[in-house]
Amino acid sequence: MAEDRGGQRPSQGGTGASRGGSAGRGGNSAGRGSSGRPSSGDSRGRGGAPGKGRGSGSGGYKSGDKSGSSSRAFRGRSGEERPRTVEQSTYDGPDLPEEITGAELDQGVRAQLKGLPEKLAARVARHLAAAGMLIDEDPETAYQHTLAARARASRLAVVREATGEAAYAAGHYAEALAELRAAKRMNGATDYLPIMADCHRALGNPEQAIKLAKSPSVSNFAPEAKAEMTLVEAGARRDMGQLDAALRTLELAPLQSKTRAPWVVRLRYAYADILEAAGRESDALAWFHRTNAIDSEQITDAADRADLLERRQA
Repeated sequence: MAEDRGGQRPSQGGTGASRGGSAGRGGNSAGRGSSGRPSSGDSRGRGGAPGKGRGSGSGGYKSGDKSGSSSRAFRGRSGEERPRTVEQSTYDGPDLPEEITGAELDQGVRAQLKGLPEKLAARVARHLAAAGMLIDEDPETAYQHTLAARARASRLAVVREATGEAAYAAGHYAEALAELRAAKRMNGATDYLPIMADCHRALGNPEQAIKLAKSPSVSNFAPEAKAEMTLVEAGARRDMGQLDAALRTLELAPLQSKTRAPWVVRLRYAYADILEAAGRESDALAWFHRTNAIDSEQITDAADRADLLERRQA
């Protein structure tokens, strides 16, 4: 697998698991800024990556069904307690805090659950909401919540989308790719392409990442989403040792944009990072300074990188 990516996964805001409660980010699904140092000019996940195979089947909801951990046991006909199977534990999912009701979800997500029986919809909503709240701080548990939702409602695109995003956040890239492909088949959405491309990178298939980056639909992306795809493509080029091509990819992006949005910060940082890797230290120093100049939220370590280069050149 590729290197740990320091929080640089493409945005998951506005879709699936990321819409729950306070964790909901809204907006395009490919536009979240980084929360840590970008590495290698890429936009890939946390190496943990919102990952995030999984069994299908919509299952059913029983009014007496209670959530719990994978160690939960049940009583057989003879009355003795027997451990839950992996499939049963996945269906149960992690414990659901009582305060999570499902109302935390985005209205659009709740609307897609209305075709389910009421109690089933409520349970799926609670698991999706819990996943959204946990996806940043505990992506693996968030993923388990989405698996529980998927076990009950695998035919809903929003559930497969949430499972894919959580799998990605937890670092389960093959599973994330499979789930997002399924969601795309169901609803035709192209918002997932940057994450799917990055999954290919993480799985050691940079050529496939570049192929997705060249999809015609990318031209219609919002600037933020285009930036995410550019970061993935540049990272894939770097993975292949094509530093000049990676730089050209970034040079076609709006590096000089006057906005201080996180996606511009990340584009500049990636450009500076690859310039340094290519041995162009003076140019890299200039771009680390340009990155730091607009990085008011300090989402990168551009200032530290600039300082190191200045000391090296002194």
